[in-house]
Amino acid sequence: MKIGFSSYSFAGAMTDGRLDLAGVVDWAAQHGASHLEIAEAGLPEPLTVESARALRAAAEAAGLPIINYVVAADFRGTEPAAEVDRIRGQLDIAQALGAQFFRHDVVEWAWREASQAELESVLATIVPACQQIADYAAGLGITTSVENHGFFMNHSERIARLLHLVDRDNFKTTLDVGNFLCVDDSPYAAVAKLAPNASVVHLKDFFIRENFPGEGWLETVAGNFLQGSVLGFGDLDLARILWTAKEAGFDGFLSIEYEGAQDCLVACELALANARRLVAELEADVAGVPA
Repeated sequence: MKIGFSSYSFAGAMTDGRLDLAGVVDWAAQHGASHLEIAEAGLPEPLTVESARALRAAAEAAGLPIINYVVAADFRGTEPAAEVDRIRGQLDIAQALGAQFFRHDVVEWAWREASQAELESVLATIVPACQQIADYAAGLGITTSVENHGFFMNHSERIARLLHLVDRDNFKTTLDVGNFLCVDDSPYAAVAKLAPNASVVHLKDFFIRENFPGEGWLETVAGNFLQGSVLGFGDLDLARILWTAKEAGFDGFLSIEYEGAQDCLVACELALANARRLVAELEADVAGVPA
């Protein structure tokens, strides 16, 4: 397993001006990350094909491949065809970045259906959209994916259903090990179910509380509360999650995605050390030798 970062982990440093996107590349390379994902959210300014090519050149010079481009999308609007066309343009940016993977949303992050009928209606729109995007991506040599993200397309059963309905060899899931908690889905069962179809695994950790702890916490569907933590500091059993992913056949890119309240640069350094320790322990267990 290869350990890298999502650029979203550095959103705080990009917002306050300590780093620009080139600085994120340098920071990740200097700390020995294996790769970088570029997330549209948190960027100082949107990418263009031209700026993506320049970023790719800088990343390649630093020995840091860009493996995934992550963007927002919403196919519930009145013009889903226009949204598909827009996402095709984002795929051109992914190709300019040299990314082999591309993750897009299907609805807005916070949206949830009001009924089963609405769920089925929205699925009837997003499935062909995902198919069209995957078909365009295939011509670019890119694998597309939808992440378990937000409140509508997050539960592992919904991701599995979408994978089945889209039915494209180059359509996978970006598997975020923590996001399942937003809809109170077991991350351990969900990782076992979806890891065989994961393009990339996002490593994330959360503090989990059953009672309201105060402002700054996300309320889940079932009324629990979450706050992002440094990887390894929270309440997820990450060793169990990584072992589960390994047993399910995943052996690819692990991308740290930090979104907690601590300073992001301190948090990312701690997260990288913890991720390396967890992966070393996993590989030692698989090999049957002491870590």
